[in-house]
Amino acid sequence: MSALINFVLANLNYWWVFVFMTIESSFIPFPSEVVVPPAAYLSMTPDSPLHIVLVVLVATLGADAGALINYGLARWLGRPLVYRFADSRLGHLCLIDRAKVEHAETYFRDHGAASTFFGRLIPAVRQLISIPAGLSGMKVGTFLLYTSLGAGIWNSVLAFLGYLIYTQLPAGSTREVADMATRYSHEIGYAIGALAVVVVGYLIYKARQ
Repeated sequence: MSALINFVLANLNYWWVFVFMTIESSFIPFPSEVVVPPAAYLSMTPDSPLHIVLVVLVATLGADAGALINYGLARWLGRPLVYRFADSRLGHLCLIDRAKVEHAETYFRDHGAASTFFGRLIPAVRQLISIPAGLSGMKVGTFLLYTSLGAGIWNSVLAFLGYLIYTQLPAGSTREVADMATRYSHEIGYAIGALAVVVVGYLIYKARQ
């Protein structure tokens, strides 16, 4: 992984931002902090071919592409397997049956927009939120809308971190930028996660009412 990160940091351009954000958003774990903040940092340097707005846009398009991979796998391959497990004896031993799976899908259809949006903002969740969206058969247009909104906000936060590091905490290399961004983005992610828990809890309360 270290060699791959070094390659990314040494070859940052729009193409690699798109490719590695696609990887980051799919089922292959790769930190977005290694891509967007250093690219935004480089966009602020003199004579840079990058522009910070385009960095955010390309990163968001990459996140959409990776999310669609997970969504498609879950919708067209994963769902039959999930229901087969729910109907099996092993599934019943695990207290999972068809009715519970159907209920989970119904809940995601009712609150899927908020779950998809906030899920894109939470570390370790953003790569997985596409799976229940695919399992529930969420409309592709709706899925892409809220995925783009959530990913766009997160990428904007990461790009802003790169901008702040350039203006306030000058780094000697893109590796230092990535390390700083990783540290600060985790704190931001925890704050967003806490907010998401409150919002989702409120939605559950309203649904029960």
